[in-house]
Amino acid sequence: MLTSRQSKILKLIVEEYVHLAKPVSSNLICKRLKCSSATVRAEMKTLEDSGLILKTHTSSGRIPSEKGYRYYVDNLMEPRKMNPDDMNKLAIIFQNQSLNLSDTLSRSLQVVSDITNYATVILGSSSHDNLLKQVEVVPIDKENFIVIVVTDKGHVEHKTISFESVNLDEIKKTVSLINNLIVGTPIDEVSTKLEYEIKPIIGKYVSQHEQIYNAFYQVFTDFTTNNNEEHVHVNGTTKFLNQPEFTDLNKIKEIYNKLDNKEALSKITRDRSDGKIKIYIGQENKLDKDVTVIETNYKTPTDSGTIAIIGPKRMEYDRVVNMLDFIKKNIER
Repeated sequence: MLTSRQSKILKLIVEEYVHLAKPVSSNLICKRLKCSSATVRAEMKTLEDSGLILKTHTSSGRIPSEKGYRYYVDNLMEPRKMNPDDMNKLAIIFQNQSLNLSDTLSRSLQVVSDITNYATVILGSSSHDNLLKQVEVVPIDKENFIVIVVTDKGHVEHKTISFESVNLDEIKKTVSLINNLIVGTPIDEVSTKLEYEIKPIIGKYVSQHEQIYNAFYQVFTDFTTNNNEEHVHVNGTTKFLNQPEFTDLNKIKEIYNKLDNKEALSKITRDRSDGKIKIYIGQENKLDKDVTVIETNYKTPTDSGTIAIIGPKRMEYDRVVNMLDFIKKNIER
């Protein structure tokens, strides 16, 4: 464990570097802590020898190491009240009763991305956890229609289908059959129910049944295929361009590719057995050694998943933790 003075110096170096993105000089520490320069240099040497801070090549200042960030998070980070502006921006979303869970999560994480300049990720549940709630059809013109599929968990998907010389009333009859007979079916079982419950009787009610049935069968097959894997939604991929430590184009491309890779993103979460907020710094996370991943899982009566914020290791840890905690509590409320 560090001494009281060493802890104050490390805390100051982390917090100053997080806000200014510049190495912290011994002169600044002397002024803040009212210590002699000799004392500060000796303590900084001890912190450096312990691997908690690093000396940069471009100045005489120090920056936190990965180990230093970890020590700060585990031992020195203090709880702070959420910024009122941050809270108000998020509260407006949660007060909007017209939004479903998916939209609420997406909009709240978009706000977090905008105000922090970090990327955000939502990992949601897969299609076998969703039940069909409603099917709607909206005509675009005489031949093209949008099919809207809504699940019991508020997930909405749409797909455009096209017909040649099909009457709108015939399509509406098919939608009515689906809503009357197979609502409440798990999404990944809808195609089977269409085959065995709708197909045998649709000819009695719909004259152009073959073309219409095939189109709806394909809609639900695609829906299941696209959603069988964990649903992944990413905001703020380009935010890394605003971080001064990411100036190398090859590194930026590497991070972009990882944020665009569902398989890579699905691995960022580890233990979902509790509701704690977890912080994975650099080498600790499974995404990239140059970033920090802060995540938590959420659980409601109808849904569960993970929300994460991804940024540089030079991250406002206390602010991000407060935001995630606020979102989690409001989602689960």
